[in-house]
Amino acid sequence: MSPGDPEPSGGRLNEYRRRRDAARTPEPVPAEGDSSSSPGQRFVIQEHHASSLHWDLRLERDGVLVSWAVPRGLPPTPETNHLAVHTEDHPLEYATFSGEIPKGEYGGGTMTIWDSGHYACEKWSEREVKVVLDGERTRGRFVLFHTDGKNWMVHRMDAPVRPDWRPLPTGLPPMLAVPGRMPPAREDAAWSYEFDWPGYRALVGVDGGRVRVRSAEGADLTSALPELRGLVEHLGLTQVLLDGVLVAVDATGRPAADRIRSRIGLTGAEARSLSRRVPAVLLVTDLLHLDGRPLLDQPYRERRTRLDDLGLDGPAWKPAPSFAGGGAAVRAAAREQRFDGLLAKRSTSPYRPGTSSPDWRRVRA
Repeated sequence: MSPGDPEPSGGRLNEYRRRRDAARTPEPVPAEGDSSSSPGQRFVIQEHHASSLHWDLRLERDGVLVSWAVPRGLPPTPETNHLAVHTEDHPLEYATFSGEIPKGEYGGGTMTIWDSGHYACEKWSEREVKVVLDGERTRGRFVLFHTDGKNWMVHRMDAPVRPDWRPLPTGLPPMLAVPGRMPPAREDAAWSYEFDWPGYRALVGVDGGRVRVRSAEGADLTSALPELRGLVEHLGLTQVLLDGVLVAVDATGRPAADRIRSRIGLTGAEARSLSRRVPAVLLVTDLLHLDGRPLLDQPYRERRTRLDDLGLDGPAWKPAPSFAGGGAAVRAAAREQRFDGLLAKRSTSPYRPGTSSPDWRRVRA
């Protein structure tokens, strides 16, 4: 059934009913003939953690919710189009549905409402749907256009809602520390301290439902680290660029540089196999970009606060501990834990890509 077909709403829900057993799923399954002909123009975007994370765009039309699965969400700018897969029409009751669809059932997984609101329709045909969305998180003019079979594309027609919105940077080199001494005691409160983890430096971008992992030199490490794909499940459509250190522990539970190096450069089944035997963890040390806003010019302490607010505490990613002041105690702890050293970072320091700056000092333990 194409979005332009005018069949009565009861018939348009036949495919929806065929795929679902009302006794097995908490989803609304109205009886045949029990459908609304409401002329409203609501929309809902639902975040669907199914076999793969995606977002479902649903537009109220002729008594049903005409639906598309959008793997990367709606495009934030006119520069890129996103795939939208046309799915079966849903009942109007689905506009308020959140819940857990049982495993093994069609669409099994968690469904939550990501955004909702109303839309104005500028054009509706079998091959093109042009709407203006007005929701809490989504605003703007979008056009969905048919390409092949069930596949459509969605294009944003106007500029981003925020005029300062910037795309996620690519190829950004990391800021580097220089060898140095501990800051004098009188300046201690103006510095933050981290352990110097034995691992592999990486920059990790999450954007539009995709994860990209790069080394400090710019090599693509994404295929080598399948466990980091779960960051998308955690962050959803939150767009970030993270700086961090990849670590892997040895038999004693201590991070070991040779263990993480064994993970680099692998792909496919070999990478998946080693991810189970030598799991990697990303210790996130900095947040460089957040939802269209570059954070490079913000002070280190502010970036760390925003990073902590993301709640990145997952099975393969965690914020690296950072301590404001108390450098002597951190150094003593580094020595006790047999780290080679610690990093002292001036709390007011901006992030200078590709620069070795005395605002970041690598201090021997």
